Amino acid sequence: MHEQFSNGIGRREVLAGAAGVVAGLSLVGLTPAAAVPAEVPKFAPKAGRHVRVLITGDAGTGTRPQWAVADAAREYHARQPFTLAVGLGDNIYDSGPSGPDDEQFATKFENPNAGLDFPWAMVLGNHDTSGVFPGDGGWLARGNHEVEYHAKSARWWMPSRYYSVRVPEQNPVVEFFVLDLNPLAAYIPPLLDPYWAVDGPYMNEQRAWLDRALAESTAQWKIACTHHPYLSNGPHGDAGNYEGLPIEPINGVHAKRFFEDHVLGKVSFVLSGHDHTLQVLEPTPATLGTRQIVSGAAGKTAGGHPRTGPHQALFETQHELGFMVMDLAANSANLRILTVDPASGASTQVFDRRIG
Repeated sequence: MHEQFSNGIGRREVLAGAAGVVAGLSLVGLTPAAAVPAEVPKFAPKAGRHVRVLITGDAGTGTRPQWAVADAAREYHARQPFTLAVGLGDNIYDSGPSGPDDEQFATKFENPNAGLDFPWAMVLGNHDTSGVFPGDGGWLARGNHEVEYHAKSARWWMPSRYYSVRVPEQNPVVEFFVLDLNPLAAYIPPLLDPYWAVDGPYMNEQRAWLDRALAESTAQWKIACTHHPYLSNGPHGDAGNYEGLPIEPINGVHAKRFFEDHVLGKVSFVLSGHDHTLQVLEPTPATLGTRQIVSGAAGKTAGGHPRTGPHQALFETQHELGFMVMDLAANSANLRILTVDPASGASTQVFDRRIG
């Protein structure tokens, strides 16, 4: 494992600090890469054997659409409280934060989500790691600022770039495996830094960690959380054919191999953003029983972009804002989808179905 991090903090030191923070929570973060201890008390999830998850993605615009979706989530939370949220990346548009004290954390996360006071398990997206142009994924180390922000926010949960959370801690109903596939799908590949290479230390450590963590997990539900999807009917398309490009590696061919070698058939669901759509896709022979869900419409929509994929869907919309709600119990998983009017913040439930 990589023993020393770019901030100069030793691996053993930060892991010990993080362990002390999470010891008292029923939400537990397993921090295999560079981790940071929290400096502020974290919101604890609601106790119990029923877990209600707010699923959002691509939210961090700070604009009226993000606030409208958050307004609708607040109204839902007042009636049916959430246990935690999953934020599926592109947390800080357009190019990620400049440091852990960047005011964008307030304007694009804390302020819009006021009152949604529960843990938010956050995923890194390509806009969070931009270098030259928005969304290029070309400055991978920039994502460390979002890891550092874990120390400063009661809501924001990102103790490392990839990690897992179990709810509850003992005999968990669900374990979320939060993954960072940005090195495998950046539009500006990390050609000059072998640490981030496709088969470099960072990705090999993540592969080994994920294989071990999935094998050891006792959770009744195992869920992978990524920014980039394996399958999508939206404009970004499927891994291995992102943007319809034939050019490796920016077409996500290495992300496709990661999914196929380490994720599919080992988790019940893959939750992803990236496409600004709401999609519940049917499992295919290639997914080995795993269902792909895309929830990337919490701040933007795909607008006039046409449906690009061939995949059968239980539900999809390309042009509406919204979020998803997953209810997990010992023997059931139910998914609701709510679309949101950008002007009023009023929501409409458009999907309610048991999916597991």
